[in-house]
Amino acid sequence: MKVTIEEQFFTGIDFTHHALAPGDYERCIFQNCNFSETDLGGMIFSECTFGDCDLSMAKLKNASFREVIFKGCKQLGLRFDACNSLLLSFSFDSCVLDFSSFYKLKLKGTRFKACRLHDVEFIETDLTKVVFDDCDLDRATFENAVLEGADFRTANNFRIDPEVNRMKKAKFAVSNVAGLLDKYEIVIE
Repeated sequence: MKVTIEEQFFTGIDFTHHALAPGDYERCIFQNCNFSETDLGGMIFSECTFGDCDLSMAKLKNASFREVIFKGCKQLGLRFDACNSLLLSFSFDSCVLDFSSFYKLKLKGTRFKACRLHDVEFIETDLTKVVFDDCDLDRATFENAVLEGADFRTANNFRIDPEVNRMKKAKFAVSNVAGLLDKYEIVIE
């Protein structure tokens, strides 16, 4: 039976031993909780905040994240592409998202601030007006992505092929524009 939980504060709970009740969570705060490898499938999180939580390898099939804030979270290997895409909306601040996938998602206007996104998949992802503020995008894959108006000015370690991505009005700093030319093996000094 699904429950509706509103405005609750969960702190220091290890949900790998005590499963989170299936349901809808509205305006809840999860602080220092462990969701590693747990099944969040079918759950709805609306206007919730996850602070300093470990969600690595959590199962997200049909999970809904609506206006959710992730701050200081460890989120290794998450398949955000398995989420329910209806009203999907979140932001990430100081998170580690290595090996996660955003395949084919519409992430218009999403903000990534001071995040590590190593080996993250942005294939066929709509990243229109997404901000990568002070993010490390080492080995992240951008392929057939919509990067129109995206802001990479303070991002680093990215490699993006302008020939296979839509990039109209994307923003880059002179200091990081080399990431657009890697495939040509040009030496920039």
